Amino acid sequence: MTAYLITSVSVVGAAPTDLLIRDGVVAEVGPGLTAPDATVVDGTGLVALPGLVDLHTHLREPGREDAETVESGSRAAALGGYTAVCAMANTSPVADTAGVVEQVWRLGREASLVDVQPIGAVTVGLAGERLAELGAMADSAARVRIFSDDGHCVADPKLMRRALEYVKAFDGIIAQHAEEPRLTEGAQMHEGEVSTRLGLIGWPAVAEEAIIARDVLLTEHVGSRLHVCHVSTAGSVEVLRQAKARGVRVTAEVTPHHLLLTDERAESYDPVFKVNPPLRTASDVTALRAALADGVIDVIATDHAPHSVEDKECEWAYARPGMLGLETALSIALDVLGPEWDLIAERMSRTPARIAGLTGHGADPAPGVPANLTLIDPAARRTIEPAELASRSRNTPYARMTLPGRIVATFLRGEPTVLDGKAVK
Repeated sequence: MTAYLITSVSVVGAAPTDLLIRDGVVAEVGPGLTAPDATVVDGTGLVALPGLVDLHTHLREPGREDAETVESGSRAAALGGYTAVCAMANTSPVADTAGVVEQVWRLGREASLVDVQPIGAVTVGLAGERLAELGAMADSAARVRIFSDDGHCVADPKLMRRALEYVKAFDGIIAQHAEEPRLTEGAQMHEGEVSTRLGLIGWPAVAEEAIIARDVLLTEHVGSRLHVCHVSTAGSVEVLRQAKARGVRVTAEVTPHHLLLTDERAESYDPVFKVNPPLRTASDVTALRAALADGVIDVIATDHAPHSVEDKECEWAYARPGMLGLETALSIALDVLGPEWDLIAERMSRTPARIAGLTGHGADPAPGVPANLTLIDPAARRTIEPAELASRSRNTPYARMTLPGRIVATFLRGEPTVLDGKAVK
């Protein structure tokens, strides 16, 4: 295993120092380090962060390898500064058995670009009718701890209660896609002034808020753990704020696109801006940013959702919802939060690693810590060109936008997956 000496780098925004990586761990931290056998990486002007961890990634394999594979999605993640991603269950076949989650887990190990942790489905086939093999998935080689029907809400409250009770036995988590389906039938975008003007059926904020409120009460009653996916409204923030004040074991995520974009983007009728939950209003964006800063929202998660050209480049009504996110998330965080490195590390690495139980991830570079880290150049600016992305899909909402920051290197257990901004393999 090659040793690496990263010189004059700022660790999570601190004064420049040197990092020596050897045998998969950070061996030494301090100024003026020497290691004749090490490959030197000039860290001047760079910031070292713990490797990013994404709680919400769609890798599409098995079943939709035309849109993404575990390998291509892992490469995109590494280029975005990630060392671990949690792969959602809405594949084909659905990841609702030990066999499927183990397949995804093994594909991640074979790619060796990031650690791929499968998320298991809550219900069989995501149909919302009966619980999937939660225990078998938890006991499998993949050691699943988070379960989600993302893309579908577990709408039946009795079934949701049973799921929360089941995973409590092994301290698992139910991650809910909060959407009351009877309030969003036929919805195309956020319900508001813009949807009225465009003549599109609206997706009301209350459809999200009502499910979160219900699930918070169920979680409090059961004493289990709930994670709320892609929070998008100011009302949801207030429900979560009250729940946390009562000590309910609930965590929540927000996506980069809900921190930056608004429903006004739908005026272009460009399906790249169609997403579920939909882009909301400027006041929602403001509330989400504030909640992220004060900890009501725990993490930034990408909801990386690649789609083929046929599924995205068509009429708005027929387009599949979803956006790419892995290769741009850190830049959006830097744009929204500024160079608040400790906050970025907390929301994009430490906390998501803790929620997912990913040992070895989410730790700041320090002696003895596994060398899972990323180096970013905060002074760089880059224009996003879809054709240059590592994902097999091109549905980025940031096409031709100029964003701050550039990932220079990513290390997974001491081995580089990205060097000089390029994937190593």
